[in-house]
Amino acid sequence: MSDTVHLEKANPSLVGTIALNGSKSISNRALIALALADANPAQWLTNLSTSKDTITLEALLAQTDRTTFDAGDAGTTFRFMTAYLAIQPGTQVLTGSARMKERPIGTLVDALTTLGANIRFLEKEGYPPLEIGEWNKESTQTMPEVAIHAGTSSQFLSALLLIAPYLPKGLRLIPQGNMVSRSYLDMTIALMHYFGAIVTQHQDYIEVAPGNYAPRNLTVEADWSAASYWYSMAAISDRVDLRLTGLFEHSWQGDSVLSRMMERLGVATHFEEGGVRLQKNGQPPRLFFEWDFIQCPDIAQTLAVTCAALGVQGLFTGLETLFVKETDRITALKNELKKIGVSFTKLPAQFSKKSPDKTFYMVSQKAEWPPEQPPQFVTYGDHRMAMSFAPLALLQPIIIEDPAVVGKSYPDFWENLKTVGFRIETNTKSITKTHT
Repeated sequence: MSDTVHLEKANPSLVGTIALNGSKSISNRALIALALADANPAQWLTNLSTSKDTITLEALLAQTDRTTFDAGDAGTTFRFMTAYLAIQPGTQVLTGSARMKERPIGTLVDALTTLGANIRFLEKEGYPPLEIGEWNKESTQTMPEVAIHAGTSSQFLSALLLIAPYLPKGLRLIPQGNMVSRSYLDMTIALMHYFGAIVTQHQDYIEVAPGNYAPRNLTVEADWSAASYWYSMAAISDRVDLRLTGLFEHSWQGDSVLSRMMERLGVATHFEEGGVRLQKNGQPPRLFFEWDFIQCPDIAQTLAVTCAALGVQGLFTGLETLFVKETDRITALKNELKKIGVSFTKLPAQFSKKSPDKTFYMVSQKAEWPPEQPPQFVTYGDHRMAMSFAPLALLQPIIIEDPAVVGKSYPDFWENLKTVGFRIETNTKSITKTHT
């Protein structure tokens, strides 16, 4: 039997203060920049993420045995390390978990190879693990350029940009097709500027001059993706007075759109010194919620569950990258929402005649609870599945499998829930219903 947590809350109110973890996305980009600058991150970074992904990346960058690197299930770590190792001396093997070996890396490898990298696939073509040899040091007389498909993952583009100052002639990067998660690319460029790189954005390409990074002190902002679960709880709760520390009003993170998004679902965001204060805005949730998640795909699951809890009909687009995350998140949402009577449905093609390049998904029906026992939600090895479904415990007791999976991005999640009154039991056979 797999580990489970049983969640319930005696009253549907949310009061307290939560110190959020540092942003995983900012932390990982900063670690690569400082590694290239040969700088000790402990000297320059404050509030570095304690997520498993960031701990893994930090350990790999500090690893003294430079032969084999294991990124586990950390997707960002694997992609950034692919580019980082490509410009390091010697030959290394970069591998990962079974799930990582199912996640495509060929687009990034092809781009790096075009620029001069020496990489080969050790098992399946286009997928990890990789053998990464030394860079071809024969450089052209002009700035090299590479075109790369931008519709699979912005992390491929970010990985290339992060190493670009250390290429002999810099880089001209030409994104092709519809770009997904543009906000994460903007975050990469902002961080590169912060550490002294010269990056120029043009209409059709991005240009990085050769140079290096100059270490600077950086306080890593709290993680807006992690904040999304607390916003969800705020939307579902009857009464809210919750402070989330470490969030900035002017953020590098695309998920900071939450403050506008959740206004439609009844949550007011007050920016204060040191973070935000969440309260009800005095308005009922809108009956219909529509959003394009192309810039913020990591919070789509949170919003789908929130709509289900509130009985709000949701129309979602921009979910293209959800198929190649820790799991197929589209299928996972369909399977788990069905357990509470909610459908998550891909709409027919004719629905999108006005936007033929988009695929629409609909969240329908309000959650209905199984009559005999709490619903048990599977996480599929995906940290965001566990945390997205946890707010439902404000309505009824629930069970979530594999609770340790949250360590990938938010290791303190369950302990933080306890501080605001959630009752959590691990691996118990039953749970008593205490409210309706």
